[in-house]
Amino acid sequence: MSSRRSRSRQTTSSRNITDDQINDLVSKLQQLLPEIRDNRRSDKVSASKVLQETCNYIRSLHREVDDLSERLSELLATTDTAQAAIIRNLLMQ
Repeated sequence: MSSRRSRSRQTTSSRNITDDQINDLVSKLQQLLPEIRDNRRSDKVSASKVLQETCNYIRSLHREVDDLSERLSELLATTDTAQAAIIRNLLMQ
């Protein structure tokens, strides 16, 4: 086996994640998701469900950020220049 191929396999194997590590990461994700965390009916949720809910939650956070950004832009457009400058300074801190 060439040394290049050998090094490639060593690098790949050092990056492999064990099943226990995956389970631990899925468990940590599960604790962060309100949809799953607040649902006390079942402690066991599949990893695919956790990943699906994570994607859904991230999408909803993006929508919320977009909505808040739009509302802030509207607010800044309707306030006078001095108030808008104060708000911008507060946001930059």
